[in-house]
Amino acid sequence: MTDMEKLKKLLEHWAEHNEDHVKTYLEWAEKTETSGNKELYNILKEIAENTKRMEGLFEKAKKVLG
Repeated sequence: MTDMEKLKKLLEHWAEHNEDHVKTYLEWAEKTETSGNKELYNILKEIAENTKRMEGLFEKAKKVLG
């Protein structure tokens, strides 16, 4: 396997793992909202949103690799 083939597989793995992180951040955001900690809720939501934006970068990188 070449380095570029390995990188393509890694990008796919990272992108999938990134989606899992977004889900986890949102789950915890909901838990903090339920407990009444609105500030922490907002921070976790922001983390989830920023992490989700990375999806586009993973897709760009995969397209560049072909």
